[in-house]
Amino acid sequence: MRLTLNDLALPLGKEEASLRALCAQKLRGPLKYFKILKKSLDARDKKDIRWVYSVECADEPVSDPVPTFPQVKRPVRAYIAGAGPAGLFCALRLLDCGVKPTVIERGKAVEERASDVAAFRKTGVLDPSSNVQFGEGGAGTFSDGKLTTQTNSPYRREILRTFVRFGAPAEVEYLGKPHIGSDRLQKVVANMRREILARGGEVRFSAKLDGLSFRNGKLTAVSVNGVREEADALVLAVGHSARDTFEMLLSQGFLMEQKEFAVGVRVEHLQSAVGKAQYGSAFSLLPAADYKLVSHAAERAVFTFCMCPGGVVIPSASEEGGLVTNGMSDFARAGANADSALVAQVRREDFGGEHPLAGVEFQRKLERAAYLAGGGGYRAPVQLVGDFLLGRESVRFGSVLPTYPLGTSFAPVESYLPAPVATALRAAIPDMERRMKGFSAPDAVLTGVESRTSSPVRIVRGSDMQAVGKAGVYPCGEGCGFAGGIASAAADGLRVAEALVSRYL
Repeated sequence: MRLTLNDLALPLGKEEASLRALCAQKLRGPLKYFKILKKSLDARDKKDIRWVYSVECADEPVSDPVPTFPQVKRPVRAYIAGAGPAGLFCALRLLDCGVKPTVIERGKAVEERASDVAAFRKTGVLDPSSNVQFGEGGAGTFSDGKLTTQTNSPYRREILRTFVRFGAPAEVEYLGKPHIGSDRLQKVVANMRREILARGGEVRFSAKLDGLSFRNGKLTAVSVNGVREEADALVLAVGHSARDTFEMLLSQGFLMEQKEFAVGVRVEHLQSAVGKAQYGSAFSLLPAADYKLVSHAAERAVFTFCMCPGGVVIPSASEEGGLVTNGMSDFARAGANADSALVAQVRREDFGGEHPLAGVEFQRKLERAAYLAGGGGYRAPVQLVGDFLLGRESVRFGSVLPTYPLGTSFAPVESYLPAPVATALRAAIPDMERRMKGFSAPDAVLTGVESRTSSPVRIVRGSDMQAVGKAGVYPCGEGCGFAGGIASAAADGLRVAEALVSRYL
């Protein structure tokens, strides 16, 4: 007999072994199979916080069915531009179906890339081709490795299982808010690359897509580092910061459109303060607390994004003279601070004009303004929350010290963010305080600028996943405007791979 048991509650400190005992009791016999399907924290009552489980059990061995995939019988010269989650998952699915892709990545392998990122954080010397935005694993490699998604994708379970297969913690498959951590995600990405190579695919680094050739509207070749190579299909998984690639595609007649996004700052609090606000006195017995807040106190919606418990704020520029911030935390989430993006909506009318890449120029303008506000050298402009709310400059830190590694300079948020965005943030912070005590703490730190929340452009594709008027080219993932985060980008990579394969069956 096989049973699924839902809503099983365990008080804090009680061993999970009691779940096994309960299952054995229900089955009236010894367990031959036991699996946690879901584990989430119920902290609605801070005096009675508990873990809630869904489990599956059986009195006989159970094995998951082995998936089968349709097989392409003839050679397909398939290229994938970009080795982020969309590109990597797309490559794995193509291999499942008998297509051996060539993955081209403008950045470096994750091991070398990690060294370059560490060097930038230490010296402030930027490598425009190898940084937090460019390289194997994509921008999400240096974040927190969160695998949550707003959509109930049919690929979700497969994506989580795949990450675990390549080295992510087993709990990723069943936690309500799974995350891998930047330290472990780098190893997972390297293992995925080794799998692609072992199964006959090709992965090239420092290989930039710089041109495409078409005949009668159909792809015939790609140019990589100036060398023309014949191609039948190209997946564009280029990421949200491939600005020069967007310009190249626009010059080749791709149909592109502006896409709204959000900009703002990183906000830092003490992690202990967030824990007390979310869990009360029990916070020390629980994993590092997170939060997700939305405010409609102003005309523009404001929300928190990419929250990193126990994390740090990191320099994330990909262009000289532009300052970009992001958040990062390792699997342990053991840092003193919690940080999150605090961002407001940006609308098309803010860009000024109808040019498809107007949003890119809008981002650049903010990043250059933040660079100047910080005083150059990739120092970041900071302001305390209390001073921001009162409209005065900051002069000294309180209990929250910034984690940004290249140094900071006090500067008002308005020195780099547009007035409508700053106004929305100023209205939202007290409003969010009502949802989480301590959010508007006067000594919390605002660090600018958070400008790369998502792609500012969408490359239009049809129902067959191909770019409109460009047969054989498949816009994919976050960079092309079809995802928002690691899990959704991976799902789009799988979806695009299956659409590509269907052309050759």
